[in-house]
Amino acid sequence: MGAGTRTYKSERPLPRDVQLECVFFGPFREDTGETATEWEPNGETVHDLLVELEAAYPVLEGRLLDDEEGSLAGKTVVTKNKRDVRHLDGLGTELEDGDVYRLVPSVYGG
Repeated sequence: MGAGTRTYKSERPLPRDVQLECVFFGPFREDTGETATEWEPNGETVHDLLVELEAAYPVLEGRLLDDEEGSLAGKTVVTKNKRDVRHLDGLGTELEDGDVYRLVPSVYGG
């Protein structure tokens, strides 16, 4: 390298500072004992969020995600700011600061 040439470490993205709200409906609410919870996700997508919620609330394991299919379990509905994630990027929908996620089990509602 010539004089004055500097090498820099590759830039690493700063940790994401994302906080969102998860609202539970019907049996999810009853089983978790929570109406809603503030959440600081480690992941970046709805899939990551659901994996984290199943780990934090073992009673939800297999009820949010269908492990075999890699999709939502049953007819569970997850909305991001009142929009069904299936109409966005599905489980790949990116989590953003301030989002509100509603989790509705397949046996609840119309």
